[in-house]
Amino acid sequence: MTHEIVHSTRPPANGWFKRNRSIIIRHGVINFFVVIILLPLAWVLMMSVKSLPDAMRGNFWPRKFNFTHYGYVFQKIETLPVNMFNSIYVTAGTVLLTTLCAVLAGYALVHLRPRGGGVVVAALLVSLYFPTRVVSIISIYEIQNYLDLINSTTGLILPYVTLNLAISILIMRSVFQLVPHEVIEAAKVDGAGPWRTLLTIALPMARNGLVVIFIVNFVTAWGEFLLCTTLTNDQNARTMPVVLAGAQGGLGQWSWPNLAAVYVIVVIPGIVAFTFAQKLFFKGMMEGVVKG
Repeated sequence: MTHEIVHSTRPPANGWFKRNRSIIIRHGVINFFVVIILLPLAWVLMMSVKSLPDAMRGNFWPRKFNFTHYGYVFQKIETLPVNMFNSIYVTAGTVLLTTLCAVLAGYALVHLRPRGGGVVVAALLVSLYFPTRVVSIISIYEIQNYLDLINSTTGLILPYVTLNLAISILIMRSVFQLVPHEVIEAAKVDGAGPWRTLLTIALPMARNGLVVIFIVNFVTAWGEFLLCTTLTNDQNARTMPVVLAGAQGGLGQWSWPNLAAVYVIVVIPGIVAFTFAQKLFFKGMMEGVVKG
């Protein structure tokens, strides 16, 4: 009788783990931090649809879903639609104005090569190490008061622009450095002026950098609290973060599910914006910020 010995070609489990150990550890670390970030958001979302008894039990999943807290929020804060519009208006104005300034400055520093460009870049870098928002709060208030922009929603746009203008210019400078200078020179030889070269050649090649500064400025402007609460004193002129802080200060009339509903209303627009732009955002970070 002939005995055939069949050898298994399947690699041992230990060997597979050793070959993929670095990948497993890397994904494990990433998933760990993803859970740390998402779990509090999921907890707040579940809290916003819990009944008050469920909220007191501390269970993650509610026994009964209750969506009336969102209606209570809009009923209790009569200015909430106005505050939401203020946040959208100020954030959109801040993003557009900052992007415009960053694109023009970044392109000029790289391809127009003005005199003193190195000094400008050095000054922008140095400004990143100062807590401008805290140190300059009195000066900002005095300037806004002189311009009669205190308690003005539109007046918030100008100081908001200054928050990330330096880093936005540096990002666009790094992105425009990826555009070959020979291409810009060839456009000039063909008769294209600076504006046409910027709009038709340089800017399409730097679109990922635009997404980066869009997200950075959107998040900063949408969540800004200190300048808004300092420069406004009328509820109708304020934005959503100040409204959220005011709701948190009134725990006597606000239960935890109601506070969670306000929080969800505040953070959802930022999450939605980042969700749609995340691929271009990380690609732009890799192309521009890493090079810078």
